Amino acid sequence: MTTSQGQGPTPVRRVPAASDRLRLLNEEGTEGVLLGTKCRECGVTVFGSTVLCPHCTSDQLEEVELSRRGEVWSFTVVHTPTKDWKGEVPYALVEVELPEGPHIPSILVDCPFDRIRVGMPVELTLRVAGTDSQGNEVVIYRWRPVEEG
Repeated sequence: MTTSQGQGPTPVRRVPAASDRLRLLNEEGTEGVLLGTKCRECGVTVFGSTVLCPHCTSDQLEEVELSRRGEVWSFTVVHTPTKDWKGEVPYALVEVELPEGPHIPSILVDCPFDRIRVGMPVELTLRVAGTDSQGNEVVIYRWRPVEEG
C-alpha cells in the first residue's frame, strides 16, 4: 500500500489480465467469472469474445458469464516449458470442459499430479500473476479441484 499526501493508505487494486475473458466480481478482486460469447442463431458458446460465430458465422452474439465449475477433459504435466515461462516447473496443464460447451485451458493448482483424472470436477480460482505499470495486481484464472463435502 502507498500513502498519498495525508489521505491514508491507498488500497492495491486488482485488474484482470484479459478483461474480455475474466470479470472480477468484487472490489477485492478475489472472486471472478469467465466470459464467453453465445450465438443467438445456433446457440454455440465460445470462450472469450468473437465477432462471428465459429459454427454458423452469425454476428448475432451476446456476452455471457460461464460456469465457475467444469470437468477435466484432458491434462498433461509440463516438465520442460517454453523459454519464456516464468512460473514453477513442473506444472499441470488442464483443459476443462464447461457445461455450456467451451473448453478452457489453464493450470491446475492445489492438486498433486498423481490425483489428476479426466472427469475430475474443478472450479475456477484466481491468482495474482504480477503487477502492471500502474502498480495494480494483475489477476489470472486457474483451476483447482472441487472440495468434497
